[in-house]
Parts: sequence; C-alpha cells; structure tokens
Amino acid sequence: MITAYPAIDLKDGSCVRLRRGEMDDATVYSQNPGAQGRAWQDAGFSWLHVVDLNGAFAGKPVNAAAVSDILANVTMPVQLGGGIRSMAQIETWLTAGISRVILGSVAAKNPALVIAACKAFPDRVAVGIDARDGFVATEGWAETSTLPAPELARHFEGAGVSAIIYTDIARDGMLGGLNIEQTVALADGISTPVIASGGVGSLADLAALKAAKCPGISGVIIGRALYDGRVDPKSAVELLNS
Repeated sequence: MITAYPAIDLKDGSCVRLRRGEMDDATVYSQNPGAQGRAWQDAGFSWLHVVDLNGAFAGKPVNAAAVSDILANVTMPVQLGGGIRSMAQIETWLTAGISRVILGSVAAKNPALVIAACKAFPDRVAVGIDARDGFVATEGWAETSTLPAPELARHFEGAGVSAIIYTDIARDGMLGGLNIEQTVALADGISTPVIASGGVGSLADLAALKAAKCPGISGVIIGRALYDGRVDPKSAVELLNS
C-alpha cells in the first residue's frame, strides 16, 4: 500500500502551489488553511503534508498561525516542514500536535541535529531531500549543493528517520509525472521508507508509481493536481490502497 499525502503549501497565510519552487510563481488556492485541511480529511485522506514556504526561506517558522489553524480543524496526522532548524522548534511543533516534522535544509547542513532529534522523538522525524539534477538543494531550493541526494539519504541509515521525502524540483508543480526512476533508485539503496514528491498530474502517474512495485516507496505527495481537479481524491486513495 502507498499512502497518499495531499499537500498544503503555505505562503503568507494562504494555501498555494508553486512551479519548480519559485516563490514568485505561486497560485493561491485557498485563504483558509484550516478549511482546506478539513476538506482533504473529508475527502478520505489519512495523512496531511504541510510546508511553511516562507519559513523555508527565512530559516524559521513564519506561518505558525496557519499551521495551528490546520491542526485545530483536522484529526488526521500532519507532517510539517519548512524552516524547522533547531531542537527547540522540533519540540514546539511536536508538542503542538504535529505528528512528524520534516527536516530539510538542516539535514544537509547539520545532520547531527537530525540524528539527535530521532533519538529524542522516535518515529516522529522525517528528512526532506529536494534534488535539482540529482543534487541536494537547500534554503527553500534557493541554493544547490554538490551533495548527491542518495549520499545524503545513506547518511541517515540506522538513525531512526521515519521517512525520506524525495522531491524532484524540476518536476514540482509541473504536472508532468514523477521522476519514478530516480525515486526507485533512491528507495532501493536505503532501508528508510521513501515518500515520492514532485510532478503528479494524473491518476496515470499514481498508477505508474504503483506499477514500479518498489517496496521501499511508502507514500506519494499530491499537490496541484488535486487543487486543479486533475486527480480525484477518492480515486487516488482507492488506486493506491488496492
């Protein structure tokens, strides 16, 4: 079974979708994050994926009020990323009701924090690996490193990371399909479950991911395709659960 994660990306308090991570190429879909979260829960999803886009650039939480609004409106577990760079921030969000924090930029720049967080909060820490041409990008994708994505993923083997969320930046928000080849290669090289992200544009893309039959891929994030009506929530859940 592959879990479907509807995405809520927060920019200036609103639910938006970006193309290739460009903040100036944002489409606003809702100005009520709490209601949007509740809508995805009512549609049958079992998890919610939330990103504080402003926070990813600022290096600290910015859309805390919007995240709190989402938590107040849903009962399903929520994973949150974007600007979480310290143990204090991790603890604050987990105490507030977030089920799993996603550490992205800090995973590349301060891996010791990830390892320490996994020890302090077992099964509640995921690592977000966002790749541009196969190399890790950080700071809201504004910077691209020379670190290959698989190398960073392998660094956390045995640390207790609950999931690796792998995003192909070039495909994100473009509706052109997942980079299944790279995602499968990553998942086959590690023992940590991988959540695929970036590019889902149709049910056919989800079917292709399922057809890959990669046991290491545990989930997939769906964003713009849900908001645009290209992917029906019920059909997506049924397809991935069948």
